[in-house]
Formats: sequence, structure tokens, C-alpha cells
Amino acid sequence: MELRLNTSYRQILLMALPISLAMLVPQINFITNNVFLSGLGEQALASAGITGVYYLIFAVIGNGLNNGLQALIARRAGQNLPKEIGQLFFHGVWVALAIAFLGILATYTFAPMILRATIHNQEVAETVIRFLLIRIWGLPFLYLYVMRNAFLVGTNQTRFLVWGTMSEALTNIFLDYSFIYGHFGMPSLGFDGAAYASIIAEATGLLVIYLVIHLNGLHRKFAFFEQTQLSFTTFKLILIQSAPLIAQFAISIITWEYFYILIEHHGERALAISNTMRNIFGVAGIFSWAFAATTNSMVSNIIGQGREEEVLPLIRKIVKISFSCSFAMVVALNLFPMAFLSFYGQGESFIAEAVPVVRVVSVALLMMSFSVVWLNAVTGSGNTVVNLSIELVTITLYSLYVYFVLEYYHLPITWGWGSEWVYWMSMFSMAFLYIRSGRWKGKII
Repeated sequence: MELRLNTSYRQILLMALPISLAMLVPQINFITNNVFLSGLGEQALASAGITGVYYLIFAVIGNGLNNGLQALIARRAGQNLPKEIGQLFFHGVWVALAIAFLGILATYTFAPMILRATIHNQEVAETVIRFLLIRIWGLPFLYLYVMRNAFLVGTNQTRFLVWGTMSEALTNIFLDYSFIYGHFGMPSLGFDGAAYASIIAEATGLLVIYLVIHLNGLHRKFAFFEQTQLSFTTFKLILIQSAPLIAQFAISIITWEYFYILIEHHGERALAISNTMRNIFGVAGIFSWAFAATTNSMVSNIIGQGREEEVLPLIRKIVKISFSCSFAMVVALNLFPMAFLSFYGQGESFIAEAVPVVRVVSVALLMMSFSVVWLNAVTGSGNTVVNLSIELVTITLYSLYVYFVLEYYHLPITWGWGSEWVYWMSMFSMAFLYIRSGRWKGKII
């Protein structure tokens, strides 16, 4: 099994396309979930926006751990050290479980108080709180699930990604339909049914992907169970590499939750429209995030081989493909926005108000397509503290913008979604300048 990568367009696509497919499946799953919930009314769709972003806070904490571990695994792959990869994965699982427990504890301790204080509509607040106290129990399954992502992407085994995501999506769609409306002899649980469906689906995806890893003998190839003695040094390495990324992602999505709370102050319609925009980001941004993950892994692998001079040309190649894919998605979205928005069944007035927001989001998607590639190049270089610094500056600018636009001046949400332009261009400019400066060279992880 060849662990060392080259920088050809073919190698980029061989890594990125399976990641894209693996990301597409849960996004289809997420949209289907919202379509089912929209059948319960506009308030349910609005509530789903807040619950979705809240859970996303913890999901991206897992992604921060995933990205840090992925860079470490890819670096060991570039150095052709398979047994050290197994040791990293083993310790990463324990770190993931510990963070999942803290997430559950934090939700039960603080979330009800914060949400009741910040959401104006108390009926929405109680619906959201009840849902989240169920949904958060899916966190351990989710975090163990993203560990497989770090392992498979870091070792260039991306073709196996789709099995776990496909099984998760099919389970979730079936159980959403069953639990929300009470079909196939299941209890009719309404809004809460989506929480139970998601937890069972995450557990199913986790079981399937670990079976795939086992049946393909990857646990033996990378010595998963040969080094079961816990190593403080390995824990420390993973945390030093991942902690800034965990903080970066958490801060980013916490700020997005703040954005949604300010949107809620504009009414249920504004919140429901914004929830559909998050769906658009999820689907149309699939290629961008897939190429971002590819950048992280490939940059770290190439540096591990001692080929630092190839990093900038590699990034430029990935940016070209990422932007081209996003451009095609954005053109389709702007030609047929009503086709997408009509899935939610909220009527013509809802669609008419949402279309201008789609136009603003479309430009942001193009900005994201190259911004995330440059930011993940910083991650792959091993300088994750720089990632956190970039995020802190970006989030400060973003938060000031959304406060003044949505809360102080009370402008329409179309202006509020312009905050994505501020976010992505700020991120890009700093990541681009850092990588071009060459200050990342010589970093050892």
C-alpha cells in the first residue's frame, strides 16, 4: 500500500471525489430531514435552524480534532510510518470520547439557561431545548465516526468513506419518516422524532465503517491493537495539534449560532429562510470542503516527504479545481433557485423572500471555494495556532458586522447574509499571506 502521494491533478481528484461523495450523502440526509420537519409547519423549520446550528457547534469540534489528527496521520504516511499511524488513531479515539462526554455535560448544564434567555419566542425555545437534550447523546457516535475520516483521508483510503455515510443517510431518512409522522408502526414523535432518528443513524454509520476497516484488514496494516498502552506523549501531540483547530471551529460555529439568534429577532420567516440557506451552504459547499480536506492531507504528506517546494503549486492546482466545481454549482443554483426552495413547501411568498438571499449566498460560496483551501494548507503545514489566530480576527469582524446590520440598524436578512462575504475574504487574505510568506517551512509535527 503506497502511503506517499504525488501532486498531480489525478492524485488530487482521486482523493477529493470520494470525500465529496461521502459529504454529499449526509447533506442529502440533512435536507431530507428539514423537508420532513417542514411538514410540521414554519415554526418547526425555524426551530430546526437553531437546533441544527447548536449541534453543529459540537460536530465541528469533532472536525477540529479530525483535521488535527488527519494532518498528523498524513505526515506519518509521507514518512512511511504505518505503525505510528495506528498509535495516533488509537489515542485519537480516547480523546474523542472524552470531548464527547464534556459536550453532553455542557449541554445539560448550560444550554437550557442560555437558550431561554436569548430566544424571544419561548415556545420555540422549549422545543429547541427538549430536542437538544435528546440529540446530544449522538455525540459519542459522531466523534468516533469522524475519527475514521481522519484515518481514511490521512492514509489515502478515501474510497471507503462512502459506505458509512450511505448507511447513515438511508437509516436516517427511513427513521425520520417513521418517527416524525408515526409510519410503519412507529410512535409519532413529531419534532423530537428527528433527534432519535439521527442518533440511531450515527450509530449505524459508525458500525458499518468500522466493519469496512476490519474486513479490509486496515486494522492489521496499521497495527491498531498492537500498541494499546496509553502514551501521554501521543495524547499531548494530538491535543497540541488539534486544540487550536477545535477552538477555531467552535468559535466559528458559536458565532453562527449568535447570527441565527439575531435572525430569530427578525421573525420566524427570516429564521426559516436562513435555515434553507444553511442547507444550500451544506450542499453547494461540498466540493469546497472536500478539496479543503484534500489540501490538509496532501500538504502534510508532501512536507513529510521533504518536498516543501511543491506546496504552493499544489495549492494553486487544488484552488483551480475547487473554484471550477463551485462555479458550476452556483450557476445551477442561480438559474433554478425556485426548484430548490420549493422542496420546503412553504409557498410562493416564502420563495420570493428567499431568492435575493440565495444570490448573496452564491457569491459567498465562490469566496469559500478558495478560502478554505488556503486555510487548510495552513493546517497541513502543522501551524494550527496560526489557524486559530486567523479565525479570531475573522470572527471579530464578522460579529461586529452582524450586530450592527441585524440588531442595531435592523436591516433585512439579505444584508445580514452579506456577513459571509466579510468572513471568507478576511480568512482568505490572512491564510494566503501566511502561506506565501514561507514562515511555515521547517515546522516539525
